[in-house]
Amino acid sequence: MKPAIVVAAYNRPDALERLLGSISRAHYEEEDIPLIISIDNSGSRACLEAAERFAWEHGAKIISAKESRMGLKAHLLSCGDLSLTYGSAIILEDDLYVAEDFYRYAARALEFSSRDERVGGVSLYCHLFHVFTRLPFRAIDDGYDNYYLQFASSWGQAVTAGQWQGFKDWLAGWDGRDLHTEKMPDEVASWSSSSWLKYHIRYLTETGKYFLYPRESYTTNFSDEGEHARKKGTELQVPLAGPMRREPVFSGLSESASVYDAFFENEALGSVSDLYGLKRRQGKLPAEGCVYSMEALPYQVKASFGLSMRPQEANILQGVPGEEIRLYDLSAAGQAPSGKGGHTAYYYRGLNRRKIWDYVWNTWNLS
Repeated sequence: MKPAIVVAAYNRPDALERLLGSISRAHYEEEDIPLIISIDNSGSRACLEAAERFAWEHGAKIISAKESRMGLKAHLLSCGDLSLTYGSAIILEDDLYVAEDFYRYAARALEFSSRDERVGGVSLYCHLFHVFTRLPFRAIDDGYDNYYLQFASSWGQAVTAGQWQGFKDWLAGWDGRDLHTEKMPDEVASWSSSSWLKYHIRYLTETGKYFLYPRESYTTNFSDEGEHARKKGTELQVPLAGPMRREPVFSGLSESASVYDAFFENEALGSVSDLYGLKRRQGKLPAEGCVYSMEALPYQVKASFGLSMRPQEANILQGVPGEEIRLYDLSAAGQAPSGKGGHTAYYYRGLNRRKIWDYVWNTWNLS
């Protein structure tokens, strides 16, 4: 599989040059790789000039400069449509930066994932925190070079023509219903009208599909100022994967112990997981059955676990004794346990009162 590289740019020429530079320095095993630089119209020629200056030595370079403004949603959807032309595509927004072997990983992952219709695409970005609770996130290691998350990726994604066509067909039949659903956080449905990603995530949750994610990140995000970012930040920066020393070993959905729903909760625990508490706060716990939670809930406790190992579900899988994580029976009322116990220290390593005071003091003096 030889995916085309599609770069989506809009009014950020410096970011575009940075991304193109990382693409140029990457490793490619094959030649004749199409590079399409798609530029939405901002009224400035700066991005077009940056694209024209860039020398691509591994195949055809195609610049698609739009005559009028498309907007983020329409522009990104048009970039995804290029997978239908080329058979597969890697789609990169201009504030990203790629690892040396991003192309090799994407090609291997697309080849593998194309065999399973339950996989809706491939992410090149690896999350290190929960995007809604802003708490640390790490997928549990099951021995493979990937995990699955029911969350489409906008920070570097790759799709086959078949994967994208499935989404396109669903989107064409979307009747404008409210995007809110029990299967994904409310924040997704509330994203702005310029978001294409919220539809892609809803598609995954409605059809029972997942994105294949890497254990190490093959893209990172500079979060430059743009349509969805008011100011540049570093919270989405993650370590980039180094050179691949061997072929990646992928798990299928059936054998993976590292499959996560749209709430970033592990689905392999045997009962509903709500360790981040987001489902309960949004009223999305089931009416009956059992749930793993770190909150004090008014139900009978069937089992309890500590909160020492990382990631958090490892405490359940390894049977770590303690009281921080509880398995509640939602069909049996009970006395809510008292106390939460050590969650802040667990999530924020090295944090103590002195560190908090130093941070507040330094922030105050610098403001």
